[in-house]
Amino acid sequence: MQPKGDGVSTTSLSAVLERITYANDETGYTIARVAPERGGSELVTAVGPLLGAQVGESLRLTGRWTSHPRYGRQFEVWSYTTVLPATVQGIQRYLGSGLIKGIGPKMAERIVGHFGVDTLQVIEDSPGRLVEVPGLGPKRTKMIAAAWEEQKIIKEVMIFLQGVGVSTSIAVRIFKQYGDASITVVKTEPYRLADDVWGIGFKTADTIAQAVGIPHDSPERVKAGLRYTLSQAADAGHCYLPAPNLAGDAVKILEVPAELVADCLEELVAAEGVVREDVPAGDGVVPAVYLVPFHRAELSLAGGLRRLLDSPHDRLAAFGDVDWDAAFGWLRKQTGADLAPEQAEAVRLALTSKVAVLTGGPGCGKSFTVRSIVALARAKRAKVTLAAPTGRAAKRLAELTGHEATTVHRLLQLRPGGEATFDRDNPLDADLLVVDEASMLDLLLANKLVKAVSAGAHLLFVGDVDQLPSVGAGEVLRDLLAADNVPRVRLTQIFRQAQQSGVVVNAHRINTGLHPVLEGMADFFLFPCEEPEEIAALTVDVVARRIPRRFGLDPRRDVQVLAPMHRGAAGAGNLNIALQEALTPSREGMPERRYGGRVFRIGDKVTQLRNNYDKGVAGVFNGTVGVVTDLRLEESKLTVLTDEDESVDYAFDELDELAHAYAVSIHRSQGSEYPAVVVPLATSAWMMLQRNLLYTAVTRAKKLVVLVGSRRALGQAVRTRGAGRRHTSLTHRLRQDRP
Repeated sequence: MQPKGDGVSTTSLSAVLERITYANDETGYTIARVAPERGGSELVTAVGPLLGAQVGESLRLTGRWTSHPRYGRQFEVWSYTTVLPATVQGIQRYLGSGLIKGIGPKMAERIVGHFGVDTLQVIEDSPGRLVEVPGLGPKRTKMIAAAWEEQKIIKEVMIFLQGVGVSTSIAVRIFKQYGDASITVVKTEPYRLADDVWGIGFKTADTIAQAVGIPHDSPERVKAGLRYTLSQAADAGHCYLPAPNLAGDAVKILEVPAELVADCLEELVAAEGVVREDVPAGDGVVPAVYLVPFHRAELSLAGGLRRLLDSPHDRLAAFGDVDWDAAFGWLRKQTGADLAPEQAEAVRLALTSKVAVLTGGPGCGKSFTVRSIVALARAKRAKVTLAAPTGRAAKRLAELTGHEATTVHRLLQLRPGGEATFDRDNPLDADLLVVDEASMLDLLLANKLVKAVSAGAHLLFVGDVDQLPSVGAGEVLRDLLAADNVPRVRLTQIFRQAQQSGVVVNAHRINTGLHPVLEGMADFFLFPCEEPEEIAALTVDVVARRIPRRFGLDPRRDVQVLAPMHRGAAGAGNLNIALQEALTPSREGMPERRYGGRVFRIGDKVTQLRNNYDKGVAGVFNGTVGVVTDLRLEESKLTVLTDEDESVDYAFDELDELAHAYAVSIHRSQGSEYPAVVVPLATSAWMMLQRNLLYTAVTRAKKLVVLVGSRRALGQAVRTRGAGRRHTSLTHRLRQDRP
């Protein structure tokens, strides 16, 4: 949009988009190189909101010519429209860009070679003529014609949505959800978008609603704002909000009178859109307001755990009168090592209590304890099932026990929509279920899991309660440890071998608020620097060159950057761009696909951004990591090999579900373990520099930790205790005196 009142006249530039050198997904700001239709063969730099434009497209840019002090003459874009290319070269580039399913670069060359400048008119008016092109049969011709029609409809929707302030990437999601009805839904029910379309929150829906004329004080708007406030709280980990907090937050967001918010909250409660219940908090009681799924899950999880604890049946009854001295003697022969007293207590507890929790930090023997529990259970021919929240954690659990392990999602066989195949009516056939990395279990997943445990079976939660809590709502592991009727053991003794590890020693120092030891450690280093840009550059150098040269580790497979924040020069977003350029650069002749601000290439390390129950054998879940192994422009899809060794295809219009994972936030690293971890620490991430965040990052490393950044930022992270407790009521509901 043209700046107001600057007296600069608008200029138009018609050009073909040749390549995008930078794009910001959040702001839409793009730096691109374009070939003007007139004025010679030299490329021109265009900067501005170009997100959504595809390489090969002909654009009509509106803006002005400017001169950058460093980069010289460039065209500042205020807005753009796409126009169909008119030259043979432009048409061939446009069709070969992967925009039209069924046409890749080679097929585009053949089609344009046959029809010349009339190619697009043929596809538009007489697509049946495509069979004239060698290698194009009727089936593929129909697919191309259908893809062309879909692109036309999408363009119409895009034009409308851009007119009401919606970015191209969001417009694509809206079209995928509603198809031809997109414009109708946006005009008449804009707040539906926040519930129906992944990635659209209340703020985006509210912007659209205002553009289509929904009143600022509409009850529909206020109710949507209240639901949004609760969903934001859930994203921050809370299962509920106290009613005064909810009302206060909603008034700030909506900028409407408190009385209107109070009235609309009453209407939501009456219509069962939310649940209000008095729950204990501190020394008193608060009126808690829940979104319905979280209230149901909290009640159900507490009831399910009490049902297991109180079950008169015992599927491991053989351990009720076992000779423990003999059992531990047998174990000593199997493993060649004695259990420490705390470990022996944990083994007994897991095999005699129907629900138990085992917690402790690194080097305290959780893994050896779990292996001992599994060995004894299997010696009694018990049916043992092992699970963890992530593929990497499940693999590690299988390696340490010698017993098959799976992710919780696969164990439950979640179906499209998120319902589990195994539940209360169809429980798992297991005598002992061990769940590792239980700090990652959120309320909703823990509820699904407990529902599937058979009466009389034993359920053991294993995890480090001092790590960050789950990404999803709840603090299940912490709440279980706070419930006096749930048996638990906390391992505290650091074993001698682990005391030689700088990673283990410093993890425990950080956890107790002590500064890590940075001198004389062979596996723990700090590279000091201050400025975020310098931190980012040094992080890339450490990952791409220094660690591989010194330790022989593969920079993509073995090294993981864990950033406290996504934004900023030293944040995960910017580091992914720099690390991709260093590790998986663009190569002549190799296919690549741009989606929004990201470019996907073969060899890229990527992560899934949301639960998708329709992908893969049993769904692909938020946090799943993989590598791009294939990219087919002609079929408009790429393939990812996940860390669960499953090949999953993504259509190009599904790439909003993927992000690069050379650098990830520390939160997203939970449950994973890497040979080497690199942590950029900038004072610009001040609010995120907390002890449990740094502790979680350090404990993700098996062999090596490298901190890159400011000593002041490191000191802040060590000193600052984590954020306050989440709003949950699971501990209260677990008490035996509750009905």
